[in-house]
Amino acid sequence: MPINFGTDGWRAVISETFTFHNLRMVAQAIADTIRSKTWNDPQMLKQTPDFDKVIVGFDSRFLSDRYGSEVARVLAANGFKVLLTQSDCPTPAISFTVAQMNAVAGIMITASHNAPRYNGVKVKAAFGGSASPEQCAKVEVYLNDNEEQARGPNLMEYDTAKEQGLIQRFNPIPAYYNHLRTLINFDLFSEEPMHVVVDSMYGSGRGTIKGILQGTSCEVIEIRSDMNPGFGGCHPEPIAKHLGPLMGAIASGQGSIGLATDGDADRIGAVDECSNFVDPHKIMALALKHLVEVRGMTGAVVRTVSTTRMVDRLAKQYGLPVYETPVGFNHIADHMLHNDVLIGGEESGGISFKGHIPEGDGILMGLLLLEIVASAGKPLGVLVKELLEEVGPAFYERSDMRLLHPVSKNVLVADLINKAPAAIGPEKVADILTNDGIKYIMADDSWLLIRPSGTEPVLRVYAEGRSPEMVKALLDFGKQIADSVS
Repeated sequence: MPINFGTDGWRAVISETFTFHNLRMVAQAIADTIRSKTWNDPQMLKQTPDFDKVIVGFDSRFLSDRYGSEVARVLAANGFKVLLTQSDCPTPAISFTVAQMNAVAGIMITASHNAPRYNGVKVKAAFGGSASPEQCAKVEVYLNDNEEQARGPNLMEYDTAKEQGLIQRFNPIPAYYNHLRTLINFDLFSEEPMHVVVDSMYGSGRGTIKGILQGTSCEVIEIRSDMNPGFGGCHPEPIAKHLGPLMGAIASGQGSIGLATDGDADRIGAVDECSNFVDPHKIMALALKHLVEVRGMTGAVVRTVSTTRMVDRLAKQYGLPVYETPVGFNHIADHMLHNDVLIGGEESGGISFKGHIPEGDGILMGLLLLEIVASAGKPLGVLVKELLEEVGPAFYERSDMRLLHPVSKNVLVADLINKAPAAIGPEKVADILTNDGIKYIMADDSWLLIRPSGTEPVLRVYAEGRSPEMVKALLDFGKQIADSVS
């Protein structure tokens, strides 16, 4: 199977396409791309990076530690000084380290929220965020050229590379903790005790939130935090259907708020005191409200096309601009690098705010959620209720609809523009957006987004409505579209 980079790196099934040989070839292509001196856009950098330094980290998946060592061997053989983590760690910690240590790039071995049978590679640029599509395309060019020319990867023995100082093991967590302490008001955690349950879903965020909260009044219980490379058979994505253990822990009285991070801890989900799932839409809206009203911060709001318009309604109250991007945090990162951005986020749970790296961070946002609750002196469920009373109601649902064959995004969008309905359900269509698929905006601010997958015959349909009935009407219309193109 061909090796292709998606919106956030390369992912494949372990021992099928994700093999040691293919990984070495990818690592060599990354090394070649960096050595070409066209890797980083100077306009995105505050200073010239060390072109010989690369950070490598890995998550808690099956063989990830071995894969990390293999990548380090290839990079060392290409003359790079590699800082390789001592153990599994969160992706945001690696991204922060790349920027903090002025490295030219970072490589994270992870398949993020994908099922246990997958592993993958995330590539980080010198500014501490995901490599751009253009950078990943250059990696693919070198990869294909090396294969055509039968050029195998350069390799150096691991022990030899360590002896020569080309591979050094390190712990990124202390510096990452110090940075997080500049972004979160830990003084609030020394007042009223908080009872927190953290579910790392067996991912590489395990122990991180509990560790930084040691010495505060927060009493933290961890679940699913031991080393389990198969994730206990669960899908490490912090959405409601995968968080039964966290909901059960809250229901049994082990805590009053639950925080969940995905396989590499760049996504956040939460559970309130009544065991209700609090999705990233509400988390981002609560964060925006807190940053403006409590901290007095300002700046633009950036969200992906599939993220709630509750943040738009809040931003309008505050007089803040809102930018909508295609799906993928790299688009949000572009705004964070070039504009005064207060907060940026996507519906999958990747969120970041001013002062941090341009990358989603489940650890940071979990801590900010605790700050929000502590500052308000109210349970999370009450804060969500008040939010919805102010800028809601907002009901959200996503459905992935199988097609018989792949469809062209451009062709489908053009067709849906020409056949745009005057209304869906009881609401008129007020606007049509096409920056990633097609999005119908209703007169009551409900919306329907239809996006064909770029890699499989699937139509992704997202809907946010002001009532459950409106969401159903929107999804039913999306199903009609899927049936018509099958």
